[in-house]
Amino acid sequence: MRLVLITGFLFMLQVMSSAQYLSEGRVFVIQDDRVDSLLQDYELLRLKIMENPDNKAIPGYRIQIFFDSGLNSSDRARQAMNDFLFKFPEIPAYVSWKAPNYRVRIGDFKTRLEAESTLQLIIIDYPNAWVIKDEINFPIMN
Repeated sequence: MRLVLITGFLFMLQVMSSAQYLSEGRVFVIQDDRVDSLLQDYELLRLKIMENPDNKAIPGYRIQIFFDSGLNSSDRARQAMNDFLFKFPEIPAYVSWKAPNYRVRIGDFKTRLEAESTLQLIIIDYPNAWVIKDEINFPIMN
């Protein structure tokens, strides 16, 4: 009985060592194709940051929901932003001023398609809203 156990153990040891020898130096990685896409996006962002470390924005899209000039336009813009954030708290909103208009833009969309799909969600409440190219904040990488 002991001889059978020892022989079996030696046989298993021989099989395991030969299996390791055959695969030595080779690693097989099975991964989702989206991993490569994510790594490419990360590399593009890294290069963009390195080009200008003081710049905190990248090209993208936002949706403009308000613009106005004149008396109290600053107050009306802030009120429009607050009203929007009350209805859609998950979408960031920004007030900016470019002479002579105050404007409220929402979102940080990398693609026009993302912006257009969000526009369809808010168009009932903001019928005059439109997608516009803008500098957006860097996406948060988790």
